[in-house]
Amino acid sequence: MDEPTPVLVTGGGGFIGANLCRALVDTERYVVSVVDDFSTGHRSNLDGVDVKLYEGSILDTELLAEATPADGAVVHLAALGSVPRSVADPATSHAVNATGTVNVLEAARAAGVEQVVVASSSSVYGDNDAPAKHEGLPVAPKSPYGASKLATEAYALAHQRTYGIGVLAFRFFNVFGPLQAAGHAYAAVIPSFVDRALRGEPLIVHGDGTQSRDFTYVGTVCDTIVRAVDQRVTFDGPVNLAFGTQVPLLDVIALIEAELGVRVACDHQAPRAGDIRHSRADAGRLLSLFPETEPVDIAAGVRRTVEWFQASGRY
Repeated sequence: MDEPTPVLVTGGGGFIGANLCRALVDTERYVVSVVDDFSTGHRSNLDGVDVKLYEGSILDTELLAEATPADGAVVHLAALGSVPRSVADPATSHAVNATGTVNVLEAARAAGVEQVVVASSSSVYGDNDAPAKHEGLPVAPKSPYGASKLATEAYALAHQRTYGIGVLAFRFFNVFGPLQAAGHAYAAVIPSFVDRALRGEPLIVHGDGTQSRDFTYVGTVCDTIVRAVDQRVTFDGPVNLAFGTQVPLLDVIALIEAELGVRVACDHQAPRAGDIRHSRADAGRLLSLFPETEPVDIAAGVRRTVEWFQASGRY
C-alpha cells in the first residue's frame, strides 16, 4: 500500500476547511495538517478528525515553514471572509487575504510542494450584468474583500507562471452547509436564516429578498477539491466552483419553512454596502476539468444544514 500523501489545509478549523479535512482523512490516502489561528474557525470543528494542528496565523512565516510539507499539496482556505467585515476594516482583510496568501505560496515554493489549491471568490466579478459569470469577464470588485480575493488568485497564478508551482484557483460562490457558524455580525445568509428560524426570531433580509445567489453545498465543494488533489489538477486561470444555479433569498426562506414546517417572519432592512444584486456562475470550465462532478441541489443542501443545526444545538 502506498504511503499517504501529505496535505496542508490552511484555515482547516473553518467551516469549509473542517469539512474538507474530514473528506481528505476519510479517503485514507492523505495525512492532513492544519494551520489555523481560530480567529473565525472553531477548534471543535476538528473534534474527532485525525489531523496535525499548527495553531497560528498565516502571517507567521516561521509557522508556515514548519507546517508546509516537503511534497504533496497545500489547500489554502485561510482568510477573513465577509464583505461587511472588509468594509469596516479593509487593512486587516488585505493583510490576511493578500499578504497571507503570498506567505503560503512562498512557503510552498520553498518546500517544493507539487500543487497549491487556493480559494478565491465570486466577489471579484462585482456587479457585472452578464447572465452567468464566466472566468473571461472583466473583474470589478465592489468591496475590499473582493479586491483581496482577487489578489489571492492573482498571486497564486503569478507564482505558477513565474516559479512553476502547480496551482488551481477556485472562485467559490455562496458555499453553505454543516459547521457554518451563525449568530455573529458577519454570518453568511443561510446559517443566519436557519439559526433565527430555529430560535423563532424574524429573519433579517437586506433588501427585498429577490436578490439571488449561486448557492453551493459544502459537500460538493469538498468532493471537488479532493478530486483536484487526487488528480493533481492545475489550470492557468481561475475556475468557478459553482454550478449555474440562481436562487433568490425568498426561495431559500421557503425551503427553510418547508423543512421546519413553520412560517417565519422577515425583517427587511436596507441593502448593505458592497453587496451584489445577483450572482450566478458559468460552470463550463469547472465541468471540463471535473466532468464527473454532480452537485447536491439546494433543497437537499438546506435539509442537511437544518438537520445539522438541530442535531448540534448551535442555535
